[in-house]
Amino acid sequence: MSQTKPTPSEIRILEEALSADLTSCSIRLREGEHQYGLAKAIALSQLEMHFPDTREIIRGLYGEEKTSDIQLVRKIQTILKKMEKGNIVQILPKKRPWDLQRYGIFSFKFEDVDKNYVTLATDEQIEQAQSVLRSLLTDQATVAARISRNRIATGLLALVLVVSYATCVFALLQPVVDAIVFISSFSLASALALALGKRLAHRW
Repeated sequence: MSQTKPTPSEIRILEEALSADLTSCSIRLREGEHQYGLAKAIALSQLEMHFPDTREIIRGLYGEEKTSDIQLVRKIQTILKKMEKGNIVQILPKKRPWDLQRYGIFSFKFEDVDKNYVTLATDEQIEQAQSVLRSLLTDQATVAARISRNRIATGLLALVLVVSYATCVFALLQPVVDAIVFISSFSLASALALALGKRLAHRW
């Protein structure tokens, strides 16, 4: 499993690939050939919610020492570009301008140009990835709901704090200061300021 959590766009790509029906592609996917090996490597990484770049693909297929072979890197990039045009892989946006391209697979089941049925993952692997994805989406929904509740609570706290301070100022501006109103509103405002400060500090 990748240590980095997938982004919303990466989750969408994985969802679409897992739910895709048999997808037609315009090139050959024959086991033992470059296109098949590259597609398989990307598919296996994607099942782990990771979208590999060119060197990560090369490392998995040929070993660490081959990642510094510039000619091989360019060759693999050329083949992947052909596979993108053939409706097999998609190129993901770079996270940083100097990064290598990262790739995702459109589907785990293809019909290639020779009408061969090609599967890049077993049903068990797909079901396991779907289960992990559902769990991830549930966790994200829980976190989002908690963040929303915290923001609402913080906003209400800040609003009551402003009203309390306004009440203090209003009490002081009266010809005759109402000590009870001033002291109670000032005490409340002080307590709210302390509570708001603690809440904001925990967020950082």
